[in-house]
Amino acid sequence: MAARALMFQGTGSDVGKSLLVAGLARAFASRGLRVRPFKPQNMSNNAAVTADGGEIGRAQALQARAARVPLSVHMNPVLLKPQGETGAQVVVQGRVFATARAAAYQSLKTQLIPQVLDSFARLKAEADLVLVEGAGSASEVNLRANDIANMGFARAAGVPVVLIGDIDRGGVIASLVGTKGVIDPDDAALISGFIVNRFRGDPALFADGMARIAELTGWRAFGLVPHFPDAVRLPAEDALALSAPPPAKAGARRRVGVPILPHVSNFDDLDPLDAEPDIEVRRLRPHESLPVDTDLVLLLGSKSTLADLAALKAGGLHHDILAFARRGGRVLGLCGGYQMLGRTIADPEGVEGEARIARGFGLLDVHTVLAGEKRLVEVEGQALGAPVRGYEMHMGVTTGADAERPFAVLAGRAGDGVPEGATSADGRIAGTYLHGLFAADAFRAAFLAGFGAAAGGENFEHRVDATLDRLAAHLAAHLDLDALLAAAR
Repeated sequence: MAARALMFQGTGSDVGKSLLVAGLARAFASRGLRVRPFKPQNMSNNAAVTADGGEIGRAQALQARAARVPLSVHMNPVLLKPQGETGAQVVVQGRVFATARAAAYQSLKTQLIPQVLDSFARLKAEADLVLVEGAGSASEVNLRANDIANMGFARAAGVPVVLIGDIDRGGVIASLVGTKGVIDPDDAALISGFIVNRFRGDPALFADGMARIAELTGWRAFGLVPHFPDAVRLPAEDALALSAPPPAKAGARRRVGVPILPHVSNFDDLDPLDAEPDIEVRRLRPHESLPVDTDLVLLLGSKSTLADLAALKAGGLHHDILAFARRGGRVLGLCGGYQMLGRTIADPEGVEGEARIARGFGLLDVHTVLAGEKRLVEVEGQALGAPVRGYEMHMGVTTGADAERPFAVLAGRAGDGVPEGATSADGRIAGTYLHGLFAADAFRAAFLAGFGAAAGGENFEHRVDATLDRLAAHLAAHLDLDALLAAAR
């Protein structure tokens, strides 16, 4: 078939666009189509490293996995990563392009549409079907000028649109019908139909609602999608997911305390731990206390390490973590969390704002300097006697005495072992720049055994793929896939 594209926009943020595109990517790929996901502009600190050393939003990485294709920087040509007091880091086709505040970025967008259209053309040239995901709300008419994320892209690329409404949050009829009322008529003409997502209960009870939306808008109803409870088994796109932590586990024997900081990044590192029946992961805000029955403290990555370190100190949670470590507790820092565990973090070039130096926890005898090129690379090696695979995504270099006891040994280009991370002399405090390492089943089992927890034995990667298969089947049962494919052009 000739290459086609179809764009999925929402009446608001968090209506399920990313998950629907992932499920449709798996469904159409299973039909034998060459499918590529595409999001012109994404805002997220949850990112993934591509094989060619770039970065894209983690949601597009999941969609690529659903489509059974390697990651490409062209799947998310513009990635905005909020970065403390300096605004947002603007990543274009996988590389840092600029740092801009919100107002400045609005004028910058006109410079980015050529790269966005170039990436889209590249994907379309190698695909049968490109599934495009919008960002935020299609009805944000105040942002329509210079838009590259929603209707601005759809108009420039000539891509038809399917509008998604979330019935779970209420007012779905008004949100869908109202969108047509406020957007430009030429934009509205691009919308070929709508999907109502996250329905709970008897679908027959909303049949009149679907008909009414179609009557008032003139758009086709592609389907009513019931709530998919297994969505929690898939990586979440942004930090909104952290506001609704998983419920407590009655059978869990070990508890992991995880500070959730203002600029937390790559929090999908928690997913394999959340899936373990013997582990209860407790999300903690900086002003909260560390529960007395905590067995491990895990410090996640951060897009603004110095600002998040200051938030920990201001909230008082850092005192609890220091006391926990003094009592012999175990602490692991990932990426920015690793940097916080050291003695100092220096930012001589003002990477995260003004040039400064800050004292870290001092639990590891290492020092970090935030300077140089951003390191974006997939890695593999050994840690705790088990194989690990993951990726590095950070700026800065960390050195010191405890780095002579590396957390992991990575495979070098020449086949030699490259030490990575640091470990305290008693082995209870450790830090590493590796993201994604808990997805490695053997490593996760060895790590959990270190503080008396038992791994559940489930293959995490298989769990994700099996969930994508179930999501695809769920959508196939409730959406008219043939009609969606016919709408693409």
